[in-house]
Amino acid sequence: MTTADRSSKRSCPSSVGRLDFDKERTGMNSPHSIPETPDILTTTVGSYPLPEWLIAAPSDAAIADATRVVFDIQRQAGIDLPTDGEMYRFDINHPETNGMIEYFVRPMGGTRQDFGRSEIREFSEKQTMGFRAKPAAVVEEALNEGTLDLLSDCTRAAAVAGGPFKFTLTSPYMLARTLLDHHYGDFEGLLMGVADVLADQVRNLPCACLQIDEANIPGNPDDGPLAARAINRVLDAVSDETARGVHFCFGNYGGQVIQSGTWSALVGFLNGLHADHLVLELAHRPKDDLEALKEVSGNIRLGVGVVDIKVNHIETADEVAARIDSIEKAVGPGRVRYIHPDCGFWMLKRSIADRKIESLAAGRDRFLGLDPT
Repeated sequence: MTTADRSSKRSCPSSVGRLDFDKERTGMNSPHSIPETPDILTTTVGSYPLPEWLIAAPSDAAIADATRVVFDIQRQAGIDLPTDGEMYRFDINHPETNGMIEYFVRPMGGTRQDFGRSEIREFSEKQTMGFRAKPAAVVEEALNEGTLDLLSDCTRAAAVAGGPFKFTLTSPYMLARTLLDHHYGDFEGLLMGVADVLADQVRNLPCACLQIDEANIPGNPDDGPLAARAINRVLDAVSDETARGVHFCFGNYGGQVIQSGTWSALVGFLNGLHADHLVLELAHRPKDDLEALKEVSGNIRLGVGVVDIKVNHIETADEVAARIDSIEKAVGPGRVRYIHPDCGFWMLKRSIADRKIESLAAGRDRFLGLDPT
């Protein structure tokens, strides 16, 4: 099946039937139904700041309650396709990545999490991820699911979502680069081993959209073909009723960019993905990055970042509308399907994140003329 055939077979977000308000209000909606209108939908990328009460008294019930709160905050602000805030990844020992790495690799069978000085040195000599001093795990046997269980976490989110939502997971490429391999003997074998585990995990998840997050390939474009193979193996396992998105950013650690690169170097890679839409960092990027997006295949809808999560400044509705306008002028009318923040919110204060979410929706309405004022 070609990429074009695969794209036509899937239902893109604009072709899915719109739920009426009464069904959304009463919770009778299907988790697979993304709104058809308006032409540009609002969404968030993934993470939300951990509520202080969850940190103080973590429990399964508290995680479910926090997830419900995060969904409600977004829906009340006007977000069409919210995320669960990634509360299920909560790990007080790894606040710097919000569970982006350890949550996925440590439960996998075939890994070991205890290692000493020599293996830490071995990892540092082989890898190029300067922000990690230690591996997330050592791979000693063929990878398998172990105790990783995305279905349970997605089902818990679906139970409190109140409507269609997005579920996220970290890219196999980024995960593989955090591992110290003592089994496969080459990076490609390790990478496809991770991809196979994730592919089995994403089958038939009860969500409207499955999003893969990749924050490392933008700085390593030469690995594009290999990374695309692994990401596509996961995307191809997703149900045809579920939208497929891939999020790319240049990293965010304490508000700092950790990957250098340009979108122009990644166009061929982006066009090779079996995705319905992309979720791209743009608000914190130079304006000339927009030119490259003209070359993204028309089969792939664009999600564009119009809210900068690396600063505390609260964008106004006019600023968001102006960013949408400049992007549409650059890439062409009708190409933008989603607007969103550049990345997740976990490093911001809740008061900042909530106001940015409100501005995102207000700016979209201002741009489309839906603002009653």
